[in-house]
Amino acid sequence: MRAEVVRERFWRRERRSVREVREFVREVVRGWGWGGDRVDDVLLCANELAANALVHGVPPGRGYLVRLVNEDAGRRLRVEVHDSGDGRPAIPGGPGSGEESGRGLLIVGALADTWGVGEREPGKVLWCSFTRRP
Repeated sequence: MRAEVVRERFWRRERRSVREVREFVREVVRGWGWGGDRVDDVLLCANELAANALVHGVPPGRGYLVRLVNEDAGRRLRVEVHDSGDGRPAIPGGPGSGEESGRGLLIVGALADTWGVGEREPGKVLWCSFTRRP
């Protein structure tokens, strides 16, 4: 029996969707056998990417897609958040810069093994990935 490789779900532009994303990600990741502190890292990063999409990336009347990919025979997990908004995310200038946005991406950068931004039409994909620890 082959393990499920991709799970995805679409959310409307609503505040409660970020909490629902966390619940969805928790259920899927645990179902794929992930545990320990990596689950907490995955949940926090998924939360930050969903919040970023909701606040900065999803135009009124639209929604966003969260896709989880079980890669490399379950050794790596990729979290993707697809939105249809314009612009590219920016990371703040650093401590003391006074910038209010972009801090969620600092968290993602600190916890995920890799992360990035991809193109889509319309919009963008913010993603991060995690390698299972022995």
